[in-house]
Amino acid sequence: MSTGRALWRRVPPWAVDGGLVVLAVLDAWINLYGEGTPLVWACVALGSTALFLRRRFPLAVFLFTLPMTLFMDVAVAPITALYTLAASTRNRPMLAGCALLNAGVDTLVWPLSDAFDGDRTWTLVQFVYTLATAVAPVLFGQLVQARHDVARQLVEVEEAREHERALHAQTVLASERAQLAREMHDVVSHQVSLIAVQAGAMQVAAKDLDAREAARTIRTLSTNTLDELRHMVTLLRASGGRETALTPQPTLADLRQLIANSGIETTLAGELPAGISTTAQRTVYRTVQEALTNVRKHAPGARAEVRLWHDAHHFGVTVTNTAPTRPSVALPSARHGLIGLKERAELLDGILTAESTPQGGYKVELRAPARSD
Repeated sequence: MSTGRALWRRVPPWAVDGGLVVLAVLDAWINLYGEGTPLVWACVALGSTALFLRRRFPLAVFLFTLPMTLFMDVAVAPITALYTLAASTRNRPMLAGCALLNAGVDTLVWPLSDAFDGDRTWTLVQFVYTLATAVAPVLFGQLVQARHDVARQLVEVEEAREHERALHAQTVLASERAQLAREMHDVVSHQVSLIAVQAGAMQVAAKDLDAREAARTIRTLSTNTLDELRHMVTLLRASGGRETALTPQPTLADLRQLIANSGIETTLAGELPAGISTTAQRTVYRTVQEALTNVRKHAPGARAEVRLWHDAHHFGVTVTNTAPTRPSVALPSARHGLIGLKERAELLDGILTAESTPQGGYKVELRAPARSD
């Protein structure tokens, strides 16, 4: 099954469309039995050759097949046009109207004056039969469209899960780093500080020159050790992955790169005060990161706008996204992202709000007082 599908995908689209054109002409030729007039053959040429454009203009191609459907009982061209239209649009009222139009045209006979001279019951039966024939390719086209949507959503779900696993691993790593940093700061730094203080006191109180020099050396080594220890604690508190384990935490300078790598059509506008603290910069960065992650998970195909702003008393960031253009799928989530952002905002004495917009999108806004750490 997979081998046949792979071989079918290798067939170029123009070859498939060319084969359908040949089948449509053959279908018309069989139905005409050599009795076609120039007008009828012109309609056949128009409806058949239009199948070359069915992928780009499906509705126009369907309309082009109606004249040949009126003159003869053909199936290949109108069914192909209906299937292509159903597989490329989500406008179901339009599809229902096209199916009814095809059934009505197929039921009529040429000349139109003869269409209502026969048995009305048989005309109704023929209309129902042709309507069922027209509905079949419409349903099949919608089924193919739904299958493509499910396949695309499965890919998005897998990408979201990989992203969730990466975020979880990064969170665990950051937690372990923070715990180790706290232990080093609370235990080692305290002990080394005591050594430095005792060495300083010994240096002042010692009468022997050698003892005073030894105490000075111990104090110098202790001070250098404290400086190196502070540097190590700073590195351990930095977040990062396997390849950037010792890189510093992100700031506003990394915001454009975050937006560029998000895979979402996003615009960045505005600016923040020049003297904003490092903690506030990290909070703004994480707010934008979480908001774009939620857009990717819950609003496929939406566009986003990131606006940095400030006034005399406050600064903040507002992330707004449009309504999704593709069906969304319920994705696995621990629902801790917005909670963590609210805790970060509270550390700045600020607030975080998240709400839907009247246009069907979503807005996340961080507002904090304009002050430094």
